Amino acid sequence: MSAHTTNLMTNHHHSTMHPVAAAISDLFHTWAERSKRRAELARLSDRDFHDVGASWSDFAYEASKPFWRE
Repeated sequence: MSAHTTNLMTNHHHSTMHPVAAAISDLFHTWAERSKRRAELARLSDRDFHDVGASWSDFAYEASKPFWRE
């Protein structure tokens, strides 16, 4: 999974932040989003997977990865 953002979707407070602080903030935000998406995948039912034409095993690897791994 990968998330792509545009300038409209990014945090605008970065213009006043130190570049290192902004990078750390972005990293924590990315980790939180990954963790949230993977937790959502883990909660899906077999019916949910069937609705999109997939099975749990199709997503199990992604759902099991730690938040810091892409």
